[in-house]
Amino acid sequence: MARTVPEWIGKTDDSKVPDRVRTRVFDREGGICHLTGKKIDPLRDEWDLDHKHALILGGEHRESNLFPALREPHRRKTAAEMKVKSKIARVRKKALGIKKQSSWGHLGRRMDGTVYDKRTGEIIER
Repeated sequence: MARTVPEWIGKTDDSKVPDRVRTRVFDREGGICHLTGKKIDPLRDEWDLDHKHALILGGEHRESNLFPALREPHRRKTAAEMKVKSKIARVRKKALGIKKQSSWGHLGRRMDGTVYDKRTGEIIER
């Protein structure tokens, strides 16, 4: 069967997915959670649309990349994707020689609570 409507593509990654598209995606997948394989009861189960290829890992915000997912498994998947993205960013910064900025900068704190300047050793505050 040929598609009768054009694929929805979000103008930005933050664009809200219209209800008509949520319905089409749900129907296209037969109401099956793509993460667990369980049938979603739309009246009882909380569910979201999930990007199969995550936006933060280069996926696109379009209908063909959206799949229904039960809320809790979706949240676990999103948390795992965020860890991966954070690791990628840390490795990239290290490769570029960008050091993590300390909120203390050149100041240090000794075990007794004394604040000192790491460059000069001068005590700033006791």
